[in-house]
Amino acid sequence: MGRTDAGSSARFWQSSLESLRAELRAEGAGLDEAEAARRYAVYGPNVLRPHRERALALQFLSRFGNPLIILLLAAATLSAFTGDVPSFVIIAIVVVLSVTLDFVQEYRAGRAAERLKQSVALRATVVRNGRPVEITADRIVPGDVVLLKPGSLIPADGRVIEARDCFVNQALLTGEPYPVEKHAGESGERAADLNAASNAVFMGTSIISGTATMLVCRTGAATSLGEISDSLVAKPPATAFESGIRNFGLLILRLAILMVLFVLLVNALFHRPWLESFLFAVALAVGLTPELLPMVVSVTLARGALRMARERVIVRRLPAVHDLGSMDVLCTDKTGTLTEAQIRLEKHLDPLGRDRARVLKLAFLNSSMETGLKNPLDEAILRHTEVDVSGWRKIDEVQFDFERRRVSVLADDGRERLLVLKGACEDVLKHSTRYEADGPQNLSPLDDTARRGVTQRFESLSREGFRVLGIAWKETARDQVHAVVDDETELVFAGFVAFEDPPKASAAEAVRALTASGVAVKIVTGDNELVTEHVCAELGLQVTGVLTGGEIQMMTDPALAARAESVNLFCRVTPPQKNRVIHALRGRRHVVGYLGDGINDAPSIHSADVGISVEGAVDVAKEAADLILLDQDLGVIHRGVLEGRRTFANIMKYVKMGTSSNFGNMFSMAGATLILPFLPMLPVQILVNNFFYDVSEIPIPLDSVDREYLERPRHWNVSSIRNFMIVVGLVSSIFDFLTFYVMRHVFHAGEGLFHTGWFVESLATQVLVIFVIRTRGNPFRSRPSSILAATSLSVVAAATLLPFTPLGARLGFVPLPGLFFLILAGMAAAYLAMVQVVKAWFYRRFAAE
Repeated sequence: MGRTDAGSSARFWQSSLESLRAELRAEGAGLDEAEAARRYAVYGPNVLRPHRERALALQFLSRFGNPLIILLLAAATLSAFTGDVPSFVIIAIVVVLSVTLDFVQEYRAGRAAERLKQSVALRATVVRNGRPVEITADRIVPGDVVLLKPGSLIPADGRVIEARDCFVNQALLTGEPYPVEKHAGESGERAADLNAASNAVFMGTSIISGTATMLVCRTGAATSLGEISDSLVAKPPATAFESGIRNFGLLILRLAILMVLFVLLVNALFHRPWLESFLFAVALAVGLTPELLPMVVSVTLARGALRMARERVIVRRLPAVHDLGSMDVLCTDKTGTLTEAQIRLEKHLDPLGRDRARVLKLAFLNSSMETGLKNPLDEAILRHTEVDVSGWRKIDEVQFDFERRRVSVLADDGRERLLVLKGACEDVLKHSTRYEADGPQNLSPLDDTARRGVTQRFESLSREGFRVLGIAWKETARDQVHAVVDDETELVFAGFVAFEDPPKASAAEAVRALTASGVAVKIVTGDNELVTEHVCAELGLQVTGVLTGGEIQMMTDPALAARAESVNLFCRVTPPQKNRVIHALRGRRHVVGYLGDGINDAPSIHSADVGISVEGAVDVAKEAADLILLDQDLGVIHRGVLEGRRTFANIMKYVKMGTSSNFGNMFSMAGATLILPFLPMLPVQILVNNFFYDVSEIPIPLDSVDREYLERPRHWNVSSIRNFMIVVGLVSSIFDFLTFYVMRHVFHAGEGLFHTGWFVESLATQVLVIFVIRTRGNPFRSRPSSILAATSLSVVAAATLLPFTPLGARLGFVPLPGLFFLILAGMAAAYLAMVQVVKAWFYRRFAAE
């Protein structure tokens, strides 16, 4: 975005609101659609770095930037200058066809993935044509009026024009660890920087509690975040998938360099033409390189993402499809995943366990007046509309936080002023000194005996599966206008509110399915261990160990890592402790997924290998996630896990088939330079061979996968790939050298016949071996997809017929005798049988993958 936004003076929060409205031409309650569209055309999308997609032609041409392709075309051009124009033309055509094949497939996959990502793009509520409407955040323009609520990510820089107990986390910009209160008004010259701008909100920060209305002043790169975005962009740690791809690429690069140097050295020793030798060496390197890997990876991941979308899982980051398949630990809260999240308030009891309407009234008073994000417990309380608190007015509030685990409101009804608390029962009790024995007029000391009795009632309710909150109050001076944390002492304990959240019918089967698939489910929750253990018992989930937040607080990171391995319930944990659990598990080499939907879950979602959120989550949680579930159901995650493994399986098929076949052929070619008086295959013939093979492998993303492969998590293992490539590749070379013997000593082949025979044999064997390598088991019991079978057989047929065509003659091929095809059939059958034997031995010998 090249323009500076209206209202984007260095410190717009110092200007008066009237002058800002005039400058932004935003006098009314929001813009109309026509004016918003005009401003969008002027200011562009509201993003830090506008994505200017290159023209298709430029994207296509960029594919020719591959160093091997450049070398090959340069060498072919030199050969044209020396008179070999036909070779140049053929090489150029084959290269263009290969690049086009790669580009078209990957482009289509990228478009499909982008459409999925846009379906869960960050959205914001703005006032357009005088009414609130929801739009994607990138459509926001200067002058828009945006409505903010708890959990909202602030989509631009702007002035607060209305606020109600609005607290904002702006640590991203200022480093301030605590929420900052925002309000409408003028700051004047005294507000010199962002820290002092209490009447402004900034892009990338988030609403912790309360509500606000903002007037957008700056968007996109002109925001405060945009000005420092380069310094904030830190490359995230490589995922398991990205590390695997990089290590595999380095392996192929080393092999290609060694083989090229070997061929050049041998040809130099035999005084063969240098240009032809160089072309041959480069073509050899091209043949060894699985150049379709980016396309296969992109297409396979995109198809996996599309299949997951049909299961109502939206993929925001494509490699997360693989990472989900590699996941072996899933951390989740129980609400909404193990339970129905249809919470009902079942009991409101005094400290002695008797039903009391007063307890419900105090709870309703607190929930109706707090301005933080309403959780399901608040919603359950507020459904009791028969409670009348109309005579009360709110004075102040002490917001909820995850360390205190409680919220207080200061309220007045004209006769008394009370501080009313609601929160985790243990914490509320800890700060109470008296209790209501029989209404507010009959208070008793909360001595050790009374405290034990109250605690026993709380634990009894918890064991029955109720989620329990404590309710307390304290009378204050009538002139007290502010409430602070220090006021939350010497409280009167009023009683309990107990909620029921029944286990989800599908959760037990989903947990069993995940466990059977090698994914350990660990519950990380703010609830107490008694309630959580009850839910686990209802679902048949065996508890292998429990850690509480207090115990975690006392542990070192190594101690936590050791305990986290066996524990599967983490209870009464704070957001920082959740994050420590995630890091502890990752430190033990687990691939960790985390499912969360709240403001406090965002750091853990970001820290996990696979961050998962749900469609109804707050903005900050969804923005941190790699995957968005449209249905909050563990069964959906299990199906996604299987899809991730299916995707990875097809990528591995290409990698193993491509590397072993290519390595075998290239090793044979390099070896043949030592024993033949001519090149074993012309450079252009190598490229045609490689092109045909690539065509045969295009349908791999569509192939079926053996059920056994889906039974446990799969990871990149470059050592296994290297070993497989060498073992199976050498089997391929044995049959190549057998072909050399047959061609030279049975058919007494000259250069043309030798090239043709080996071209057909090498292509037939390396394509047909797909049917053996694509499965770990018996190839006759694992059926390939029909399109893969049809494409592979068609390629073999085309390669067999090519020498009998005019094009074959242009490529240097000659017709083959009939006896050759009989020998070829026997050799191919023997080769496939030997590969099956070697493959079975390999998987017994090298079990890891």
